[in-house]
Amino acid sequence: MRMHSAILYIFRRLLYTLSVFAGIVLLVFMLFRGFGDPAVMLAGQSGNAETIRNIRADLRLDLPVWKQLLHYVNDLSPVCIHERETIEQKSLRGIFWGDELAVGLKVPYLGKSYQTGRPVWDVLMQALPGTLMLALAAMCIAVPAGIGLGMWGAVRRNTLFDRISMIVSIAGISMPSFFMAVIFIWLFAILFQSYTGLPVYGNWYEIDEVTGEQVIALRNWVLPALTLGIRPLAFITQLTRSAMIDVLHQDYIKTAYAKGLPSRKVYWRHALPNAINPVITAVTGWFAELLAGAFFIEYIFGWQGIGSVTVRALEQLDYPVLMGAVLISALIFMVVHFFTDVLYRMIDPRIR
Repeated sequence: MRMHSAILYIFRRLLYTLSVFAGIVLLVFMLFRGFGDPAVMLAGQSGNAETIRNIRADLRLDLPVWKQLLHYVNDLSPVCIHERETIEQKSLRGIFWGDELAVGLKVPYLGKSYQTGRPVWDVLMQALPGTLMLALAAMCIAVPAGIGLGMWGAVRRNTLFDRISMIVSIAGISMPSFFMAVIFIWLFAILFQSYTGLPVYGNWYEIDEVTGEQVIALRNWVLPALTLGIRPLAFITQLTRSAMIDVLHQDYIKTAYAKGLPSRKVYWRHALPNAINPVITAVTGWFAELLAGAFFIEYIFGWQGIGSVTVRALEQLDYPVLMGAVLISALIFMVVHFFTDVLYRMIDPRIR
């Protein structure tokens, strides 16, 4: 019965996630249709009426809006129906069955960049590892530090350390990430650069001058990861502190003390495991947000990720890249939250 209930819960969450993503696809399609005629942008100022007409026909912009939406969804969907000519024209990658009209399983097709002509999927997948690594690095800073500071603040409640940590965490939550980026750049990459050796700009890898290979440049990670990790660190600190204070007043904690258990064992074995559930939710939520929202941090530090690609596409009005980045970011956010809901239910059986 418990297994049946868990499967039903996962199925409902999956349907909910898919329905939300379908709504986002519709919203993105309608929103970007109002930003101008792509045919005019591709033709440029020198394009004549016939050129614009041919581009519109090639992009199916001459069709009714509902047919354009069907083609757009068919391009996005891994399960699709395409003509063989379309498959070759768009260089779709997958497995297809049929002659003139083929049914297939394919990599989602997000169109081609207006600026480079490259498939948007390739552009975003090339940038995605940089965003993943930056988000993971930021969370590796935020999670241990946030849990440790929050736990210490709860144990040493109302002490000078507790008050200072709360002031710092409130400041960390309140200040925008781009403002913190400017502060960190000025402090560590300009004012004290001779001591830190940290650069203002830099990607997660550098090109070896001798071999020409990509080499991981850890010093380039420090400032962007620290900047991106400040807000989740501050939030996790406050959440851990509040949860620990609540748990430390429970009867079973008093019983553990009465049995003569040392304080360290009470904190780590009894208090923290029972206070960790909301922290897990916050960690996964922040990780999803970092993946989907590291736009300006990547752009400021010259980090090659989806964020910097999206900002450049916005500057150049490269709408296919923008649309693809929005959809990929939304999908990542929803997938992480889906697994968070499932994990939360597994950890805490009281969740129904």
